[in-house]
Amino acid sequence: MKKILSFLFLFLLSLTTWGQGKSAMNQLKEDPRKAYGNDYPYPTHVRPILTKAPKGYKPFYISHYARHGSRYYWTDQLYQDLDTLLTLAHEKHLLTPQGELFYDKFMAAKDELMTGVSELTQLGWEQHQSIARNMYNNFPEVFKKGGNVLAISSLSGRCVISMSAFCQELVQCNPKIEIREQSSRFTLDGVVPTDKQNPIKHHFSKVKPRFEKNRSQFHGDNTLPNKVMSRVFTSTEGLPKKARRIGNDLINLYTSLPSINHEGMMGDIITDEEMVNRWEESNLGSYSWVFQPQNDMIPILQDIIIKADAVINGNNDHIADLRFGHDTCLGPLTVLMGINGADLAPEDPYEVKNCYQNWETCKAANIQLIFYRSKNKAKDILVKCLLNGEEATLPVPSNDKPYYKWSDFRNFYTARCNKAK
Repeated sequence: MKKILSFLFLFLLSLTTWGQGKSAMNQLKEDPRKAYGNDYPYPTHVRPILTKAPKGYKPFYISHYARHGSRYYWTDQLYQDLDTLLTLAHEKHLLTPQGELFYDKFMAAKDELMTGVSELTQLGWEQHQSIARNMYNNFPEVFKKGGNVLAISSLSGRCVISMSAFCQELVQCNPKIEIREQSSRFTLDGVVPTDKQNPIKHHFSKVKPRFEKNRSQFHGDNTLPNKVMSRVFTSTEGLPKKARRIGNDLINLYTSLPSINHEGMMGDIITDEEMVNRWEESNLGSYSWVFQPQNDMIPILQDIIIKADAVINGNNDHIADLRFGHDTCLGPLTVLMGINGADLAPEDPYEVKNCYQNWETCKAANIQLIFYRSKNKAKDILVKCLLNGEEATLPVPSNDKPYYKWSDFRNFYTARCNKAK
């Protein structure tokens, strides 16, 4: 039985790899910054080639979920801790020459960093502008006549501003598009159902990924925090916090720098090559935190299904429904939907990288569901999934991937939601 299950998993994995194209490690070689995981800034310069729709089909509606764009670090604790630490080390003459250079640059930027905590940056604004324009150019049939769009956002300012950037760009593409933007407790269930201010309370079970029971079998590179410490400090004696925690704080700062236009602040204290070497281990941690709360995202998936049905049945005139939230929702939603095999949950920790890569939950990461109808009204409605602009596979049966029958999609995910409840 184990052999059969192993064969089945490898077979499913091969289909997933086919859908994703290049292996995870090859993608890292081409773009080492992907090793930053969910701190990776969305690559606005990439515009993948998309598969033509089946003959006679044209897109008419888009359903979308996006993470906010690039921002300053999400909490001021990182900046405060590093301020205290570096100041004390400087006063005690415990910084290396590299550490002193970093200290000077950090102190010069400190007021900006503390003021900007959690806020969207210019890059974050531009990311959503680019995604909106690409959506418009990729699917002009949806937008060319104008029409009504509903955009909803979490209550977070960085999500509201991301929504504004996206919607403004769509309207610039075609002023006939009418967009209703809403950031409200009334719509939280469709964008951040876990928000404490959501008036609708849910209690879904958590799901543990299977590789966790074999976690001890994985041997990754976990030496970087100590290496970073030795490059910044001559000694950590008398400094607050344990050395490894300090090293991880410095790594977190490093991966955030491209999003806030402060690349180079840390000099050669950390290299992208070193980030690549530790990526697989960090990806395991990411997989655990996106896998466990996947059922919490059921209300978002249900919102997608309900709104699409309303458009298809003629009960709603939207040409698009847009949602702007967080990685804590988009990541688990990716698992719940099994996009590119993210729901496969391998037992072998070394296989996790083949079904989930944490850079797919990057800044401004997004899921787009494109709906198509045929001139022949008797034919099925089709839907295609894009993850960060690239065609993705779903666990829904189909003979014409990346296109899926909407009836199959709806039935498959309705059953998955009901089973989880």
